[in-house]
Amino acid sequence: MDLDNSEILATAAAPQNGSARVWLESISAGMRTVEAVIRELAQNGVPVLVVAEHGSGKAAAAARIHALSQRAEEPFHVYQAREASQELLAACDGQAGTVYLQDVTDLVAAAQKELVRQIALNDAEQRRVPRYICGTSRELEPEVKAGKFREDLYYGISAVCLRLPPLRQRKEDIPALRDWFLSAAARDLSRDVPMLSPETQSFFVEYNWPGNIRELKDAARAIVALGDEALAMGGLRSLLRRVDQRSNGEKISLKDASRAASREAEKEIILQVLTRTRWNRRRAAQELQISYKALLYKLKQMGFEGYGA
Repeated sequence: MDLDNSEILATAAAPQNGSARVWLESISAGMRTVEAVIRELAQNGVPVLVVAEHGSGKAAAAARIHALSQRAEEPFHVYQAREASQELLAACDGQAGTVYLQDVTDLVAAAQKELVRQIALNDAEQRRVPRYICGTSRELEPEVKAGKFREDLYYGISAVCLRLPPLRQRKEDIPALRDWFLSAAARDLSRDVPMLSPETQSFFVEYNWPGNIRELKDAARAIVALGDEALAMGGLRSLLRRVDQRSNGEKISLKDASRAASREAEKEIILQVLTRTRWNRRRAAQELQISYKALLYKLKQMGFEGYGA
């Protein structure tokens, strides 16, 4: 499952209240166009294919379609396609809600066959079946040509295709999204909404956000959870400085970049806690909520195994 259903539905329904309408009006013209398309799609029950990079809000878009549709009072199910067996999809037959399949290219052959059957039933209006909305971060045509994805299923789910732009192509949305997620995290964690420094505000807008909205949300939550803006953003800033210094055109793996940023942030947190506990490693392990052995291993990786009480 990509996100908790309640969180998705809450996000999808949000623009119906006053404060969220203000947010909706502040976003880019391109995203207002997406919202208009979503409202149009909500008025019918045809399958929809949502295409976007990872973290761009495919599940939230699917939930938004459901929340604005006549099926809004029916269940909204979210399944990772790799976990959606033929039996699971068959159990959805006869329901009237909406099923969102994340990463639809991961459907196994038997599940693909079952999905073709249910879409055909829906087209023929023989009996009630759920509306299927499928998400993918990969183009499906190569999967079809390679024989990994059924051609009839491809045409069945892609008659209506909704493409969501990555965050780097709509940077004018970043300040509103950033403030939205900071407020949400502060509410969830019972903290004050932090006032970001001008440097961090500029960083949020200038950074390309390879993880898109999901990465932006995680960064905002980290700032609120840690209560330390500099600590939360230090790892990512450090990574970007190293990347900017590269001038030989060397390719950068996003996976490696994410891991490097995570390690940098983890190192800063550990050192901060150790400093506060005067390098009492047992007390630091308790504060970090990890085992003493795990802390010793991390210190060894960091080259600090000889330090401490």
